[in-house]
Amino acid sequence: MTSPFPGMDPYLEGYVWPQVHSMLANVILEMLNPKITPKYIAQLDLYMVRDALLGEDIGIMYPDVEVVLNNKVEEPQMPYASHAQTSPLTVSTPTLTLVDVKIPVVEIKDRASNRLVTAIEILSPVNKRDPGLEPYLKKRIELFNAGVHLLEIDLIRRGKRPVKHRKLEDCHYTVNLTRAGTARTDIWGFNVKDTAPIVSVPLAGEDPDVVLDLGEALKIIYKRSMYHLSIDYKETPPPPTFDTEVQQWMNEILTNNE
Repeated sequence: MTSPFPGMDPYLEGYVWPQVHSMLANVILEMLNPKITPKYIAQLDLYMVRDALLGEDIGIMYPDVEVVLNNKVEEPQMPYASHAQTSPLTVSTPTLTLVDVKIPVVEIKDRASNRLVTAIEILSPVNKRDPGLEPYLKKRIELFNAGVHLLEIDLIRRGKRPVKHRKLEDCHYTVNLTRAGTARTDIWGFNVKDTAPIVSVPLAGEDPDVVLDLGEALKIIYKRSMYHLSIDYKETPPPPTFDTEVQQWMNEILTNNE
């Protein structure tokens, strides 16, 4: 079974995203390694990020937290609690809870020297908001100063993008390529109606780029994980809200897919 969407499925931005993130990183390894060996090797690395668990993502990225809250044992009223009669609460969520999140990154290394040549970051909400945004932006600078190419795959519409441009304002998703030793970032922007792009993956020195078919990678992870069995397409997709024209288009293809 394939996704009803031609490229990025916006429903993958929800509670399945942590699995999507990990699966996509592994599929990228599978797709790149036959193209770059024996001189290079693509490997998976993990780094830890401290994330602020905000109410907006409870039930989207961290649904288990909402389950815990809804099933918590009622505690006796504390002495400071108000005895005034108030209207019933709609929901009670943590104001700010910090959680540690493991982020996978694909690293291409020169086998002879074990030198990092290219980093492929699949951005997550953790990278695009505080407190994770600042250390991620710092990491981007460190990679650039170290002469490492950086390919950023941004399939999450929430949060702040690491690269802004007026031509990207109407793009739902982006892939950014910052080549080592250059003063520019090349960007592929695309929307939920589009197929995902085929992008360049640079290597060291005079070695030619290899290509990564992001659309094919998304098809592979969707099929392997059988997301059609776990995603309810009758529900509203994760925020932010699409404009009316796009939402009508989405409703049509989802109706035709039933």
